Amino acid sequence: MSRTIISTPHAPAAIGTYSQAVKVGSTVYLSGQIALDPQTMQLKEGIEAQVIQVFDNLKAVCEASGGSLQDIAKLNIFLTDLANFALVNEIMARYFVQPYPARAAVGVASLPRGAQVEMDGVMELA
Repeated sequence: MSRTIISTPHAPAAIGTYSQAVKVGSTVYLSGQIALDPQTMQLKEGIEAQVIQVFDNLKAVCEASGGSLQDIAKLNIFLTDLANFALVNEIMARYFVQPYPARAAVGVASLPRGAQVEMDGVMELA
């Protein structure tokens, strides 16, 4: 089965040895996104702005892959402070409608560039 590398200027450029996403068959594996503004490559300040930017970045990669956030089957959320989980849920409700993807939320000690939140996922295209 062939692999297709997904890249879009509407999400931050990869800052390491990875691709924004990789499509294998009808499945798209979305790399972790932190709250980097794709134009400036600067991290957004504040947890609410970071969560919104992460969802916007994921949305851009999903669209570049030929899908949408609604095609995400599994979403992983990494937070440096799990006290922010209720805020993530509130903002996520602006981006997703039922049926929601399967999801995990994990508390971590730190994230790249001092980010407070990172998300990755798996998308299945029809």
